[in-house]
Amino acid sequence: MSRRNKRSLPLRAIFAWPAAIFLVGIVGLVSALTGDGWRDGLSWLALAAPVAALAWAMRARRY
Repeated sequence: MSRRNKRSLPLRAIFAWPAAIFLVGIVGLVSALTGDGWRDGLSWLALAAPVAALAWAMRARRY
């Protein structure tokens, strides 16, 4: 077995992107539930962001 060079990352670096995606999703859900008009547009954008991140990750992993 080969030995891998393990570099430990701080928790802030590990969870930064998942936390940002979570916060954008929460903003989208709250804006969808609390109003109409421009909040509908905000909710569409905010709720599409996690889907776009997932699509990007799947595509990046494939190559």
